[in-house]
Amino acid sequence: LEPIWNRNYVESVQITMAEKFGVSGRGKFYEETGAIRDVVQNHMLQLVSILTMDAPTTEDSDSIRDEKARILKAVRPLDPSDVVRGQYQGYRQEDGVAPDSQVETFAAVKLSIDSWRWADVPFFIRAGKRLPVTATEIEVVLKRPPQAVFGEVQPPQCNYYRFRISPIVKISLGARAKIAGEAMRGEEVELVAVHQAPDEMPPYERLLAAAMKGEETLFVREDSVEAEWKIVDPILGNVTPLYEYAPDTWGPPEADKLVEPYGGWHNPAPSESSGASGPQPAKEES
Repeated sequence: LEPIWNRNYVESVQITMAEKFGVSGRGKFYEETGAIRDVVQNHMLQLVSILTMDAPTTEDSDSIRDEKARILKAVRPLDPSDVVRGQYQGYRQEDGVAPDSQVETFAAVKLSIDSWRWADVPFFIRAGKRLPVTATEIEVVLKRPPQAVFGEVQPPQCNYYRFRISPIVKISLGARAKIAGEAMRGEEVELVAVHQAPDEMPPYERLLAAAMKGEETLFVREDSVEAEWKIVDPILGNVTPLYEYAPDTWGPPEADKLVEPYGGWHNPAPSESSGASGPQPAKEES
């Protein structure tokens, strides 16, 4: 993918971290964090760095973390106009939550990266609780071809790469293919590869094993942490409005306006493993 992994071919990027469950008895903790501090500042920005970093010069942990830090330092600090915060109905009735809480359980933001590779490519990331599914997914949308091959009046859907990270791991390639027959008509098709790794270690076990071996790749370095906080600092402290949304929806409608010029959000489909039983294992980038 390296030849096309840049602003010349990529139109936009979406990253969604959806959780079907709520705060699950952690109301007091969540009142001190919220979605931006809980997942956007760390997990989501780590996904951005892994997706957009240049290839490291070597395989050692410092080379990998150097590239991640470099790209995070190129991300512009967030502007309040590029942020939508939401809170699910019923959150204020959770144990440990203030009756007038202004803490967000949903956040959607638009990121910009000031680098030659990613200049002018918008990155839309969102995370929230009490959404329709539990899933983490990345969609890289490619630019449209210069003309419609199949003669459609309406512009066809862009080709894309889609990476499902959890609860299952799969990669999808979306494209447009000719429908069988004489007519020159196209249809959307998707090629999916599912990764099945038997006896894979849970994330916490992998982190502990890496720590005992002195392997630092999965751990965030101080310069990356500082860069992440610089990105989100302008939007902390409830500086943006808080919108209410119903459970089992994709957040407040106001979040749709962020990505509307690029065709709207892609909503991850349910999978067999995406239940509402409670929090999933911690992400490896913790």
